[in-house]
Amino acid sequence: MDTDALTADLLRELRATRPYPALSLTMPTHRKAPDNAQDPVRLRNLVAEAGHRLDADPEVSREVAAALRAQLERAAEEVDPRGALDSLVLLVTTDDYGIWQLPRTAPERVVLSDTFLTRNLVAAKAQTRPFRALTVAADHATLWIGTADGIRPERTGGFPLTAPKEPPNPQREERIGDTPSTFTDEETRNFFRDVDEKLRAVLADDPRPLYVMGLAPALALLEEVGEGSRSAIGRVAKGAPADLPPAEVLRELRPALEEGAHQAAAEVETRLDNARSAHAFAGGLDEVWAAVREGRAGLVAVEEHFQATVRVADEHLEPVPEGTAQSADGAVREDIVDELVEAALDSGADVVFVEDDSLAEHGRIAAALRY
Repeated sequence: MDTDALTADLLRELRATRPYPALSLTMPTHRKAPDNAQDPVRLRNLVAEAGHRLDADPEVSREVAAALRAQLERAAEEVDPRGALDSLVLLVTTDDYGIWQLPRTAPERVVLSDTFLTRNLVAAKAQTRPFRALTVAADHATLWIGTADGIRPERTGGFPLTAPKEPPNPQREERIGDTPSTFTDEETRNFFRDVDEKLRAVLADDPRPLYVMGLAPALALLEEVGEGSRSAIGRVAKGAPADLPPAEVLRELRPALEEGAHQAAAEVETRLDNARSAHAFAGGLDEVWAAVREGRAGLVAVEEHFQATVRVADEHLEPVPEGTAQSADGAVREDIVDELVEAALDSGADVVFVEDDSLAEHGRIAAALRY
């Protein structure tokens, strides 16, 4: 699945407790040749390792091991190398599996537990800055979901919507002299009220930054009759035909997306500056880790490609030599940044990814504290 399919409900479902063992497999992948030639070999080796782990686990019956291995092999066979990004995540139970190709690296791991390992998914979702876009015209409205890399129509909450077609009314034409203006007749207003109601329901269920696109009169009417579009951080005054292809939608939205990213970066910088002035600032992995664990972080800013392997000792994080592998006892963590991101989101903190080197003087990661 795509990262933009990671709704809040789906993440809650993936993180739910399950019958042991739920299997999580993660590994780095490569987008281009010749590096991507190694990915199928690495995946086969990890599938074999998972099989050995299942066979050696006294808590796993032979029948359960066989069923889980069969699902894992099906998932591995279904992986499309043409869609490879920076990592692969397989989440497998005895009767189902999920495949995720993520634009964020992940360490090579096989985990058997009563929950899935979801921190890589959570961090990837936060990093890709998922958004929604509503394209609206007098007779149709389409809701899109996407990231800077791609966009697709979202079929949820009643979208896409098409206005009911009213038959011509000659008597009305005779009475008022002409057909009503498209964006002033009551049928169009009622349609836009319906669009607004459904938009608000979708955003309430899974909040994401919103952009709206349509002719200027359509955008004005949508804001007049409802409240859903008022939270939009970008507006594009452009015609929105029902058959507009995804690539064209993304192309038209690109300037607004870039402006939204600039605004978000400026807001993050302001919040961090204010935190420093108020002596409510944490910088560096160890300080931010402590603040997140204590629930004191209100905002966590992380450089886009910051990854670190550390040793956890006496509730502090200590750097380890590059190439150190994850330890079985959990003392050495390869994916500590993703783990921190997941914990921060769990505590209600805002998590944002910023440009590389923008936090160099603070150890690549910083936080504004609640207290």
